[in-house]
Amino acid sequence: MHNKTIAELSRGLAEAEFSSEELTRAYLDRIEKFDGQVNSYITVTADEALAAAKAADAQIKAGKAGPLTGIPIAQKDIFCTNGVKTTCGSKMLDNFISPYDATVISNFKQAGAVMLGKTNMDEFAMGSSNETSFYGPVKNPWDLDAVPGGSSGGSAAVVAARLAPASTGTDTGGSIRQPAALCGITGLKPTYGRVSRYGMIAFASSLDQAGPMARTAEDCALMMNVMAGFDDKDSTCIDKPVPDYTAILNEPLAGLKIGLPKEYFAEGLDNDVATAVQTAIDEYKKLGAEIVEISLPNTGLSVPAYYVVAPAECSSNLSRFDGVRFGYRCENPKDLEDLYKRSRGEGFGPEVKRRIMIGAYALSAGYYDAYYLKAQKVRQLISQDFKDAFKDVDVIMGPTSPTVAFNLGEKTDDPVTMYLSDAYTIATNLAGLPGMSVPCGFVGRRPVGLQIIGNYFDEARLLNVAHQFQQATDWHTRTPAAFA
Repeated sequence: MHNKTIAELSRGLAEAEFSSEELTRAYLDRIEKFDGQVNSYITVTADEALAAAKAADAQIKAGKAGPLTGIPIAQKDIFCTNGVKTTCGSKMLDNFISPYDATVISNFKQAGAVMLGKTNMDEFAMGSSNETSFYGPVKNPWDLDAVPGGSSGGSAAVVAARLAPASTGTDTGGSIRQPAALCGITGLKPTYGRVSRYGMIAFASSLDQAGPMARTAEDCALMMNVMAGFDDKDSTCIDKPVPDYTAILNEPLAGLKIGLPKEYFAEGLDNDVATAVQTAIDEYKKLGAEIVEISLPNTGLSVPAYYVVAPAECSSNLSRFDGVRFGYRCENPKDLEDLYKRSRGEGFGPEVKRRIMIGAYALSAGYYDAYYLKAQKVRQLISQDFKDAFKDVDVIMGPTSPTVAFNLGEKTDDPVTMYLSDAYTIATNLAGLPGMSVPCGFVGRRPVGLQIIGNYFDEARLLNVAHQFQQATDWHTRTPAAFA
């Protein structure tokens, strides 16, 4: 059962080939057997999962089931979950039991999905390798010496290792797409505001967006039907009708115009990754698509702009973690200042502290105009580049990551090199556009991801473009040998 997609499992449940309880137990057994090798879960909610599975079986028997009823799902440990530890991968929240559900969590509950547990992640979603977690690094199921990508590395690894059929992730600068690429799965970052951020612990509020991670585009479409929609509890959520994301999956691609930015195929891209991506582009030509060379001239400014905007917002958002109301508190503080300093000093890891300090500096008197305001102006230039490009093309394609997964520990002492891992993904967050990654090959035994970027609220088109590619190729069907 563990090698079936959500769509296949949903049909199996509907036809009574197996029950949700049997399916859930099978995944819980795999987690117990394999997760010690991968470290992809922080919390496994076995009792709650089995209770939800029994309830789902009753719904199915009563003929009241939806496509996700009874389907086991892993949730990134950034979504507040009522009665369950919600840590954000940090010592700061190691003792935090959420008193409410994030909207994403409640949407899946209403759909009848079964939560297997909460996945490991870079601390407060800050990282590109899942090595900043207080709970230790996640390992890539394709090669246990390699990183899975981050920050949603645990969410990518559970799907790749078949420890869940699908998972949720969040993407601030590539944190769904980059780990999806490095772990050989499919991941979608929706348009900013398409999925509610209520109850999703904030890193950078103008950039963060939740999305689905699964083996196939079809599965991501089924999840988006549950995740997307207006939420009056989130002031950044867009009040716009939600389409059926599965409706146009099977439309042919004849006449589709694909833009290839020349900046994405320049210096810094690994030759073998470039070859795999180009082979995928050639497949799209066979499917009837037209290839158009385009330019996104301000792409090179996306990384420096992002690493001013995101740390500035994180320094503001993380000020609430002060040892007073909830979370970690130092022992025996002398006074209020000592409480603040030691609670934050002991509760946050090195990468979080680094970004808080960068952000506080960029927002400080005398530097706001020079850094933060200028970065926001560059952000507008990057958005305009995409708007101009979408006048001529339907989607934009390129590599998701400049390299395949790198080795554990390889870049931990070089933050700037680590930041460049997201060179191709960051611009879509700055512009608020939807983007996704699909598997398109391997370099050695490490997967390569193809990035597909769409216009605002064009997720259905992205999913269609990805699904048609997956109908013609088998990269998404492959399983790491150790977890087959």
